Amino acid sequence: MTASKEQFLNNPLGKDTTLEDVLDAFEFLDDWEERYAYIIDLGKQLPGFPDDERVEENYVHGCQSQVWLIHLYDEDSGKLFLLIDSDAMIVRGLAAIILVALNGKTPRELLATDIDELFEQLDLFRHISPTRGNGLRAMVGKIRDIAAAEAA
Repeated sequence: MTASKEQFLNNPLGKDTTLEDVLDAFEFLDDWEERYAYIIDLGKQLPGFPDDERVEENYVHGCQSQVWLIHLYDEDSGKLFLLIDSDAMIVRGLAAIILVALNGKTPRELLATDIDELFEQLDLFRHISPTRGNGLRAMVGKIRDIAAAEAA
């Protein structure tokens, strides 16, 4: 079953769970063990990902884990909506952080978002493996490519 427009539009990440929520949680949580648990919990908020979309075209290369990404450009609102899934719990959580920051923005807003500053603010790259960091960059790169194509 292919993803419906409602699946994209009803994704709570970036709508119900905001970037401010994530930043507040990271500030409140004292250590990285608690933060990892929070990241994994965020990943549990990812909406279902259609099995028929787990194809090469939607596969994110550069990730240690298996990651798929699909998008919907809603012409009515001019916004880009994203769905991401992974076979790894921590990667699902990292994908959720990306969605909180980028989902439901116009392509131009998305391209103007300094996601690296967010990752630095959360101190993510010091606390995840280099291969996970590369995967995070690969997800963001694919999203930016999609946004650039839609903005053109």
